[in-house]
Amino acid sequence: MIKIAITDDHPLLSEGLKNILSKEDMLEVVGCYPDASTMHKALSDGPVDVLLLDINLPDANSIELIKPLRSKYPEMRIIVISVHNEYAVINSVLQEGAQGYIQKNASVEEIVAGVEQVIKGNKFLCSQTKNIVERKSKDELKSVPKLTRREKEVLTEASLGLTTGQIAEKLFISPHTVESHRKNLIEKFDAKNLSSAIKLALEYGLIRQ
Repeated sequence: MIKIAITDDHPLLSEGLKNILSKEDMLEVVGCYPDASTMHKALSDGPVDVLLLDINLPDANSIELIKPLRSKYPEMRIIVISVHNEYAVINSVLQEGAQGYIQKNASVEEIVAGVEQVIKGNKFLCSQTKNIVERKSKDELKSVPKLTRREKEVLTEASLGLTTGQIAEKLFISPHTVESHRKNLIEKFDAKNLSSAIKLALEYGLIRQ
């Protein structure tokens, strides 16, 4: 019996996935968790074979969870379930070590096939995700930028409309340091301006408003 855990903060989706997978003879959903902290506690009590992981959780960015989870539970397979269809997100998820990526509008057959394939040691992309990956040429490949804690703080405050001076005062740093972070953020996102960088950061789940 393949033991599966689902981590998603949308109860309807979790229950839907649970009902779908539980109909398969060799699959057993042992838990549905609404956030990362609940998931971590449950996994420490008893690891599972496959983790279906939503990319945006209320208390964590799942992309940053994948590598630590793979390190702590090397036998556990991770499939990210997401509404994101941007190549940068998909590429980063796979680079971090997830074995699969499935869009939330994928068919039942694809979800079951994904579980079966990763258990065999294979990578799995649903058809929609596979098409996105195949359309990208090598010179277009991008990943979600790695941000420092301070960069995330500056970006979050900027997304709320705070000026350089206000951000500096709130974070107890100099306006010059804020400006340096703003410049670095624009470069990391390969954006035209900070507003574009903020938009991408929100799409990728790196910051929240």
